[in-house]
Amino acid sequence: MTKYIFVTGGVVSSVGKGIVAAAMGRMLKERGLTISVQKLDPYLNVDPGTMSPYQHGEVFVTNDGAETDLDLGHYERFIDINLQQVCNVTTGQLYSDIIAAERRGDYLGGTIQVIPHITNEIKRHIQLVPGATSAEVIIVEVGGTIGDIESLPFLEALRQMRNDLGRENTVYVHVTWLPHIGATGELKTKPTQHSVRELRSIGISPDVIVARADYLIQQELCEKIALFCDVPEEAVIPVTTTKVTYEVPLVLEGRDLGQFLVERLQLQDSCHDVDWSDWQAMIEAVRQSGKPVRIALVGKYIELEDAYISVKEALRHAGLAQGREVEIVWVHSTELEKSGCAEKLQACNGIVVPGGFGERGIEGKVLAAHWARRQRVPYLGLCLGMQVMCIEFARTVLGSEDVNSTEFNNETEHPVIDLMPDQRDISEMGGTMRLGVYPCTLVPGTRASAAYGIGNGIPVSERHRHRFEFNNDYREVLAENGMVFSGLSPDDRLVEIAEIEDHPFMLGSQFHPEFLSRPNRPHPLFTAFVAAAAEHATAQTEAMARAPASG
Repeated sequence: MTKYIFVTGGVVSSVGKGIVAAAMGRMLKERGLTISVQKLDPYLNVDPGTMSPYQHGEVFVTNDGAETDLDLGHYERFIDINLQQVCNVTTGQLYSDIIAAERRGDYLGGTIQVIPHITNEIKRHIQLVPGATSAEVIIVEVGGTIGDIESLPFLEALRQMRNDLGRENTVYVHVTWLPHIGATGELKTKPTQHSVRELRSIGISPDVIVARADYLIQQELCEKIALFCDVPEEAVIPVTTTKVTYEVPLVLEGRDLGQFLVERLQLQDSCHDVDWSDWQAMIEAVRQSGKPVRIALVGKYIELEDAYISVKEALRHAGLAQGREVEIVWVHSTELEKSGCAEKLQACNGIVVPGGFGERGIEGKVLAAHWARRQRVPYLGLCLGMQVMCIEFARTVLGSEDVNSTEFNNETEHPVIDLMPDQRDISEMGGTMRLGVYPCTLVPGTRASAAYGIGNGIPVSERHRHRFEFNNDYREVLAENGMVFSGLSPDDRLVEIAEIEDHPFMLGSQFHPEFLSRPNRPHPLFTAFVAAAAEHATAQTEAMARAPASG
C-alpha cells in the first residue's frame, strides 16, 4: 500500500517546508524507495501561471506542461525526479472541478458543502498521485501556515486520510520556527507549542516536529518541545540554517529521521543500506569551490530573487561542475535603460537574461545583449533572453531600431519575434501557451551540439513556457549575417536555439533549460556558459596583470 508523509508549517511563513519535504524525499530515495511529492496550495487561482512574480516567485513548469509552485523545483532538484500536473493542486482547481460537476448535475441537486465535498475532492486529488507516478511514498506539503483560514479544508482532508488509510501508512511532519530574542540571546519554543496546539485543535497530532532556527538549537530545547508537544525526543529534529541548502538531507539523516520514517511506515523490507558518498562529495565540492566567476543576471523582478530561483540554482550547479563559485550580480533591466551597461556589467564575466513577460525593462535587456555581443562577453539567453538577443542582432543587421517583438510593439515594421500562428485568436490569459516538454534537434558542429555532447541530429527534450516565437521570415537574412540556428523543432518550423558565430559564447534558447538542472547533473548549456565565463574571467585577470601601472 502507498505510504504518505504530510508536511505542515507553523509559526511563520517561508519556514522551509518545501526544503524539508524535498530533503525527506532524497533520504527515502537513497534507501531505494520510489518517491513523488505533491504541493497543496490554498490560493483560489487555478494555477500560478498568471500571478505576479513579486507575489508568487517563479512559475515552475513540469514535463507535462503544468504551471506550478516553485516548491516543485525544490522537489525535482533534491530528489532528481520529474513531477507531473497531479503534483500541484490549488483551491482554485478544486472549486472549478466541483462547480463544473454541480452544473452537470453530478450531485443530483444536493447542497454542496466544504465537508464532505471539498475534502473528498482534496483526497481524490491526493490519491491520483500513486496511479500517475507508481511511487511507494507520497510526500504531501500543505502551503501556508497553521492558523490560516484558507488551509483548513486541506488539513481536514489530511486528518481524515489517517482514518481512511491507517496509522501505519501515514506520518504527519510539522515544520516550525524558533524565534531568537536578541535581548536575552535565547531561542523560544513557545510559538512552536502554540502552533502544535492549533494543529491538534484541527484533529492532527504531529508525529515529527522539525524545529528551524538561524542559531544552534541545544538538545534541552528539543527535550522541552518533546515534553510540551507530546512527541518522542527522537522525533524532534533541530535544523539550523545551513549555508548550502543541499546539506539539509545530511542534517536530517544525522538525526536519524530517515530511519524513523522507514520504521514508522513499516518500509524496512523495501529498503537497502543508504550510501551518501556521492551526495557528500557534492557538498564538499561546494565548500571547496574555486575562484569566483561573476555572472550578471539581468531581470526585472530581481527584488524577489525567488522569481529566478531555478536560474540561480542552475548557475550554481554549473559552477560546481567547473570547480568555480558562481557569484550572481543582480541587475535590474530598467536601471540599464537609465544608466547604460558599463557601470553595471563591465566587472562581470558573463551575462544571463532570463525569461519574462511584458514591455517594462525590455530595452534594458536588449542593451545587455548588445553589450555582450560588442564586448564579447559570454551570454546565455533563456526564452525571452533568446528573443531579445535576436531583436538586438536584427536591429544591427537591418539597420533599424524599429525591430521588435509584437508582444511589445504590435505595429513594428520588423516583427522578428511574433505570435505563434495557432495563438493569434486566443484572448484568455493562462493555459494558452506552449507548455511542457518538446523535442529540439541539434545542428552538428554548433556550440549547442558541443555543449550537449551529441550530434547527428539526435533530439533533446526541453521544457517550454512561451507564446511568442522567432519569425522565420527573418531566418535567412540573419543567418547570412552571422546568426546560427543551432536547435530546431524536428519539423524545422520553430527555432529552439540561436547563437552568434565568431563570438566566445553567445547563445539563446527558446526553452527553459534551468528546469532540468540538478546539483549532481547540471544542464549542459549552463555548464558550457559558466565554462566560457570562467575563461573570460581568466583572460580579464591576465590582461589586467599585463597592463602597465598608472602613475
